[in-house]
Amino acid sequence: MSSVPAAELPVADNHTAETARLSPSSGERARPRVAREPLTILIVVPSLDSGAADAGAVEITRALTGANHRAVVVSRAGRLVADVTAAGGEFVPLDVASTNPAVMLRNTAVLMRLVRERQCDAVHALGRAAAWSAYLAARLCHVPFITSWYKGFREQNLFKHLYNGIMTRGDRVVAVSEQIAQLIHDRYGTPWQRIAVVSNSVDFARFDPADVTRERIEAVRHSWGVTRDTKVILITGRIVRRKGHHVVVRAVQRLKEMGLKDFLCVFMGEDHGRTHYTGELWDLVLATDGMDVVRMAAAVADMPAAYAAAAVVVSAAVQPEGVQRAILEAQAMGRPVIVSDLAAGPEVVLSPPAVPESRITGLRFPAGDDAALAGTLLRLFSMPEPTRRAMGNRGRAWVLDHFDADIVADQALQVYEDAGAGSHAFTPTPALRQN
Repeated sequence: MSSVPAAELPVADNHTAETARLSPSSGERARPRVAREPLTILIVVPSLDSGAADAGAVEITRALTGANHRAVVVSRAGRLVADVTAAGGEFVPLDVASTNPAVMLRNTAVLMRLVRERQCDAVHALGRAAAWSAYLAARLCHVPFITSWYKGFREQNLFKHLYNGIMTRGDRVVAVSEQIAQLIHDRYGTPWQRIAVVSNSVDFARFDPADVTRERIEAVRHSWGVTRDTKVILITGRIVRRKGHHVVVRAVQRLKEMGLKDFLCVFMGEDHGRTHYTGELWDLVLATDGMDVVRMAAAVADMPAAYAAAAVVVSAAVQPEGVQRAILEAQAMGRPVIVSDLAAGPEVVLSPPAVPESRITGLRFPAGDDAALAGTLLRLFSMPEPTRRAMGNRGRAWVLDHFDADIVADQALQVYEDAGAGSHAFTPTPALRQN
């Protein structure tokens, strides 16, 4: 299988060998490890619906149970509970998404009881509100505490900085990408030796373009109301401001003004009714006369067919997003991708100037720049079909080589070993007391 050599990727020169060793972008196969005895890990995540941390909890559960360890997942109930239990994990319902101090203290007591009753070897937090309760429970029970960052949190003020800072207090701090690892180090001064880069993985058996039939693709396009000749610009994920949907709407307006025809922008996601952003988006669509080229569609069960039905998959994120599963899945399906410079790092999407034109797997534009996004979309659509297809094929080869589930699972398990899970002599790292 051909792929782009890892040596062509830019690597931060101040990263330690520890960070590089745990990163799937290094291109090296992780060595299989045999645990000395089974571990029980308490995974604390705010929700189990459709977010990156939610899917991450399922992925960690599979990694643990697949290696004959035990996963106890604590969260609010959601659609992914079935995935946790199907993977062999235990689900315990608890509102660990609450930021009410009284609720967080009660949650701490519940988590402490779970650690003792289930004899947990470590506590792993995948969200900020959950992390506060999980941190206290882990410290009071004297077990390792681990956190995972799936995105870069906004820090509008000192309070937010302090609130987000709980995610740096882990004995190991897991970043989903080199970009997020750099942010953690720069913003909090977290030592590199405590940061492990462990990416998301892709289910290549599910996201295989060879297995998606024409009938499945046409069924998705029919649900969107588009013809076979319509170029679909697909944006997936939750409809929240940090994803940059408003940037896409303005870019679409520019495409119309440039005279581009036979295209449709599909926003496929949910907002869970927690923000007014969807309403603002509709107002912007109306103000820019984009009703004919913008569609908001519900999430579909057949995501491989949805990617296959698109001409390009776009992420216009205006905050650091780490490694988005949608971008990995789109590349696994052989789709060209366009990302902002905050949506995905160079270890996810290969683009100039990091690699020559003959090696690119997608295109990149400055975050928040709708004119640049419009120009990048026009550039892609101006390419001959064989060129676009070759770009998609290179993207699939790249993720096949660097985001394999077995490799990522082994790296995740290594984090627990490095944090001291299962060690009776565990003591918190001195660096924790300095945060």
